[in-house]
Amino acid sequence: MQHIYDESAFDTTVPVGSYWEESGGEPVLCSDLAAEHTVTCDVAIIGAGYTGLSAAYHMVRDHGAQVRVLEAGTVGWGASGRNGGFVSDGGSKLAPDALAKRYGLAETKRFLDWQHSTVELVSEILETEKIDADKTGRVLIGMAHKANRAVGLRNYADYANKTFGTHHRYLDKDQCAEHGIKGPQVFGGLLTPGYFGVHPMKYVRGLARAAIKYGAILHDQAPVEGWRKDDGWHVLSTPKGEVRARKVIIATNGYTAEDTHPGLAGRTLPALSNILVTRPLTQNELNAQGWTTTDICYDTRNLLHYVRLLPDGRFLFGGRGGCDASPAGKARMRAYMERTFKQMLPAWSDVEFTHFWNGFVSMSYDLVAHISNPQDDDTVWSALGWQGSGIAAGTGAGKLLARLVTGEATAQAEVPLVIRSQPPKFPFPFLRTTYLRAAYSLYRIKDEYF
Repeated sequence: MQHIYDESAFDTTVPVGSYWEESGGEPVLCSDLAAEHTVTCDVAIIGAGYTGLSAAYHMVRDHGAQVRVLEAGTVGWGASGRNGGFVSDGGSKLAPDALAKRYGLAETKRFLDWQHSTVELVSEILETEKIDADKTGRVLIGMAHKANRAVGLRNYADYANKTFGTHHRYLDKDQCAEHGIKGPQVFGGLLTPGYFGVHPMKYVRGLARAAIKYGAILHDQAPVEGWRKDDGWHVLSTPKGEVRARKVIIATNGYTAEDTHPGLAGRTLPALSNILVTRPLTQNELNAQGWTTTDICYDTRNLLHYVRLLPDGRFLFGGRGGCDASPAGKARMRAYMERTFKQMLPAWSDVEFTHFWNGFVSMSYDLVAHISNPQDDDTVWSALGWQGSGIAAGTGAGKLLARLVTGEATAQAEVPLVIRSQPPKFPFPFLRTTYLRAAYSLYRIKDEYF
């Protein structure tokens, strides 16, 4: 498969080395496609992450469709098993005011309502399917890493609540400390209720098992290496055999290869996200830093950090950035992350880290996600571009896809305009990583000096 980064980053035989991988329980037992070799189904899904598995789960449970899911690695090997575990709004890097300028106020509110519904959907699935995914926290807090960003957060809370009916609440520096968030780079916070953290691997594996329970058939270690049309059938070829399907869903997000489908070539930009996890911290250590909340948090940098205290006392410290997915690039990014951690959380400067890993999120040229028919083929659907926050958005998109693919709904009626289009192509797509490096350099200057 063709990728725009070092191919070693997409080697599904290499363990991720994440804390989630180590603590996520038993892997999902999938069906061996080699035992059947050639199979037929109503819908084939490429990618066993949140989007693909949610689509499979809802199609088999609610619509009785015959579904096969093809995963290049194992369930959770990609972004769905590598992320920070933040269940919050996803699918856009643009603030609501920017969305309103582009799509209008009514459509922006429709999109925001959909985002909120996706968070509720994750809660519903966890409860209905009895998935123990270590659900923690009740709010999301955006931390102002500079004093001038605190002013911006306070003004934004007032504006968004009045304009969009949101429920943000501004916290000053002392209120952040009272909430259990303290550090030399915490000058205020934007509190948004209703969001929470999960163990992402436990959730994705639980979702896979729920889909299997209702009748979906999952095949792992089955990368799609060929795709042709044959008398109205899509024929997907893997090293283990072929799947013939009437319809196909592409749900590969940041792991979408350039040659997955010609309608998606040059239209996605995988961007690295990185995570450190500490050893379990003692209560005295937590008190010394003043960080005691399990609520999920992020800061106001363009190259943001996302952080949370895990149920067992470990601290997760995530961050965007890095353009080199090779082992050497990963080592450099780890060193940078450790330096930044110590600056933000100085009381823990000597705390040991037990895990570091990274992986790809999916960005789009217009900074929003997309649910569409590539090349206007109504037998093929894609849903991707979650802009680094896909647990809830991907789950919600999967439910939408189930209704769209089975004919229970139309895109016009069900998909918000913000995400209802094919992703635009990047100008001169071969320069995508160059664009990213330039953007990262600019972001670092803004984050440091403005």
